[in-house]
This record gives sequence, structure tokens and C-alpha cells, in this order.
Amino acid sequence: MAVVAFIGLGNMGGPMAANLAKAGHQVHGFDLNPDALSQLKSAGGKAFSSVAEAVSAADAVVTMLPAGKHVREVYTGGNGILANVREGATLIDSSTIDVQSARDVAQAAQEAGMYMVDAPVSGGVGGAAAGTLTFMVGGPDAAFEAAKPFLDIMGKTIVHAGGAGNGQAAKICNNMMLGIQMISVCEAFALAEKLGLDHQKLYDISSTASGQCWSLTSYCPVPGPVATSPANNDYKPGFAAAMMLKDLKLSQEACDAVKAQTPLGAAADALYSAFCEDGNGDVDFSGIIKKLRG
Repeated sequence: MAVVAFIGLGNMGGPMAANLAKAGHQVHGFDLNPDALSQLKSAGGKAFSSVAEAVSAADAVVTMLPAGKHVREVYTGGNGILANVREGATLIDSSTIDVQSARDVAQAAQEAGMYMVDAPVSGGVGGAAAGTLTFMVGGPDAAFEAAKPFLDIMGKTIVHAGGAGNGQAAKICNNMMLGIQMISVCEAFALAEKLGLDHQKLYDISSTASGQCWSLTSYCPVPGPVATSPANNDYKPGFAAAMMLKDLKLSQEACDAVKAQTPLGAAADALYSAFCEDGNGDVDFSGIIKKLRG
């Protein structure tokens, strides 16, 4: 079994680290939140007071951090991972960040003699706890092969998307589709309400017709048709609107960088920006139907 350092033990990172410990690895964790460190200890891991201490004996390091600037600092800062981990360690960044930051940090890791992949996830907190996440992985073949045994413990579907940064590219594109599709489903239900069409009837038709998509059949934004959707729990978040907005903004930054045209992605960005500005950042992203109802 390996020593795995886990940096960032929040809602996603905490259960991911717990699964590594459950599989028999020695998990050395660091987080700024003392409660997160306590939970890691309860799961069988060991808490450390700094990144440098947590990674010093690690065979592999997993990070789950808020943004590109945090990933850059944690990896390349003087007290960070590259300065303190042993040469040859496997580095896995599961944060969702901008593509350029992922590629810059991967280059720094390569120069320091490390295997590194960017491996953002899909599947939410439930998937993190169950070990059924989807990992979208970017990095060289050798780095992917070194990381995969650890990813297999935390996830169910592991896809090698190509070179460094391609995992982030896949995550950004996927979540832009998700944001656009959720808005389209919400618009359809809002229109159906005004036309006097029953929620269940629209669901029964569209879920087996050309309107079918994940936002409808797995995450329906109105109560009733899909029992497990947040709509049945007052839109308590499985995936918060603020997190969707973060991903949409990353998609638009990427569009600007490569001069791509995503008018629906830009419209989704604008709608979720307004929704969050109205104080709904902690509402599930499917709750945007409230805004679309006017």
C-alpha cells in the first residue's frame, strides 16, 4: 500500500480521501478547516499542519482545490508540493480549473521529475462518497498509468482525454453542455406550466422523445417525475448554482483564449450570473427554473 497525501478535504475531497484510506492506503491530509482534518482522522487518515509535511513521505498526491490560483500556489510555492515531495511521486489534481493553469503546473511537475495528471471529476458528493466518480484525465500515457490505480479506487469511469490540460478541457465542455441543457429543460417546463400542460405528462413524453437529456431524466427541475432530483427537496444543492457559474465562466475564458464561438454558453453564463447575484448561489443549479418562471 502507498502513502497518499490529500490536499483539500472539503465536500468532495473528504470522501475521496476516505475511500483511499478504506482501500488500505496511508492517507496524509491537509486542509485549512480543522473539522475536515478531524473527519479524515475518523476515516483512518492522518492530519498534518502544512502541505509540506503532508506530502514529504508521499508516493502520490491528490489535490482538490477551489481555483487555478490555489493550484499554482499549492504546487509551485516555496512551501508547496513540488518543493517538498519526493522525486518520482505521482501527482493528481482533481480541482476544476482553467486549462492554462493545469498545463503550466504540469510542465513544472515534469521539469521536477514528477508524473502529473489533471483529473477533474463528475458525479457530485454522492459519487465521491460511493467511489463512483467519473474522472476526465489529461497527461502523458505514463502519468495516466501511474495515476490510474488511485483513480480506480475513487471512481467508476476513468477516461484518458489526452495530454496535459485535456481533462480540464473535457470538464469545461461537459459542464457547459449541462448548464445549457438545464436551462432548456427549465424553459420547457416553465412554458408548459403557462400552457396548462401537466409536469408529469411533459416528462412522460419528452423523456422518451427527442427532448431527452440527463437534465430531464436524472435531474428533472420540477417536483415529482424524478424522485431523487433536488426539486423534491426545495432545491437543496447536489450541485450548487455558484459551482455551475464557476464552470461556465471557465468555459467562456477558454472561448476567449482560443477565439471559439459559444453563444448559448455565453447566454447560460449570463443567466446563472444573474441568478447568483439574486442570492441563489447556494441553491441547486436546477433551481434556475424559479428565475425563468419570471
